[in-house]
Amino acid sequence: MQVANAQLNIGALQASWQAFDAIAHLRPIQNESDDDRRVILMNSLLEATCDDDEHPMSGLLELASELVSRYEQEHHAIEPASPKDALRFLMDARGLKQDDLEAIVAQSNLSAILAGKRNISATMAGKLGQFFGISPAVFVPI
Repeated sequence: MQVANAQLNIGALQASWQAFDAIAHLRPIQNESDDDRRVILMNSLLEATCDDDEHPMSGLLELASELVSRYEQEHHAIEPASPKDALRFLMDARGLKQDDLEAIVAQSNLSAILAGKRNISATMAGKLGQFFGISPAVFVPI
C-alpha cells in the first residue's frame, strides 16, 4: 500500500472506530478508572494472543501495554529499594535467619548492614547475588 496515494474513507473509519471504542475504550489514560480498564483490556489481549507476535491483535496489545506502562510509570513509580532493604526482603521471602547467611557474611557484619550502620561491599554483593541467584547490582547503593 502506498501511503502517499491512499485515500482514507473517514465514514468507514468512523463506523469502525465507534464499534471498536464501544468495546475497548482505547484512549489515553486520565485516571485510575481508565487505568483499570486498560489493564483489563491488556490482560484479555495477553490471554488471546498467547504472547504471539504474529497474532492479529498483537499490535493492539502493544498499544494497550504502552498506554498502561506510560501511565503507571508517571503515577505509580516504585523507588528502588536500598541494598539493606532488598537483602531483608530476600531473607524474609525465603524464611532465612541471619545465621543462614553466616557462610557469606559474619553475623555481626550482617546485623550492622541490616541496621543501616554498614554498607555491603562489592565482594559481599557478588557473594549475595550468587547466593540468591540475582544480580549483585541489587546490593550496590545507587
